[in-house]
Amino acid sequence: MSDTHRVVCLPGIWMPGAGMMYIKHRLESDSGYHVDLFSYAPVTETLNDVAGKLADTFASAGNGPTHLVGYSLGGVVVLRMLALRPDLDVGRVVCLGSPLCGSRAAFHLSQLDWGNLILGKTIIEGVLDDAAHRWAKGVAESHEIGIIAGDVPIGFGRLVAGFDEANDGTVAISETRLPGAKDHLVLSVSHKGMLISRDVVDQTAAFLQRGEFLREA
Repeated sequence: MSDTHRVVCLPGIWMPGAGMMYIKHRLESDSGYHVDLFSYAPVTETLNDVAGKLADTFASAGNGPTHLVGYSLGGVVVLRMLALRPDLDVGRVVCLGSPLCGSRAAFHLSQLDWGNLILGKTIIEGVLDDAAHRWAKGVAESHEIGIIAGDVPIGFGRLVAGFDEANDGTVAISETRLPGAKDHLVLSVSHKGMLISRDVVDQTAAFLQRGEFLREA
């Protein structure tokens, strides 16, 4: 798997694929990957709809195995695709700040009168109603999955959720865990900061190349 040079990046909620442009640029310039950005409409599309569209991009590529990098909700979509389409030629997977065990911030937001309207179908289905840790065990057993979490609590989600544990301002570290994942790493970044962090890109590239994150001896 480590010899593949194609990567597909998926953004989080309320952001286009271009929101991962810094990660794309660094993976291409520093590590020689060819990176495609995938966009979707999480407010109006169901989780399975988005996962199906992502799978279609793989079926039409035909260029050997492809790595996947999913930021926040994007990581949930990646796992859902792999659960639905285990036949696809996929390399390694990195989830960045993904709420794989549910999301306290999203739950509290959903309790507001207008909350579900702005959260949309994808996050309600894949994070609130049926979180990934309940249905992605088989995915973790069949694919090398690395997870990066942040511990700088800066973000709107912190105000909504009132975290009493380490978090990145939107997602608690405990919410990023996935049983069976190959590796899990906590970096000093906020949720949004992951998108412009050189450390995050370096560690992502390391996992895509080695199947494990870099750690000091």
